Amino acid sequence: MTKKDGKAAGKKDSQLVLRLDKGERDAFVDLCKALDTSAAREIRRFIREFMKEHDKS
Repeated sequence: MTKKDGKAAGKKDSQLVLRLDKGERDAFVDLCKALDTSAAREIRRFIREFMKEHDKS
């Protein structure tokens, strides 16, 4: 399903830039590949769980 402007419905439209040690980043990406997932997916999952865990409302 697409919107009139050509973007897919529910498409991510924001970025979070992180500075990491190259070795640590590469090891994380390699582990994600080995687990048949992506680094971005796992970081999004972490953020959602972290927010749920620390929800004050």
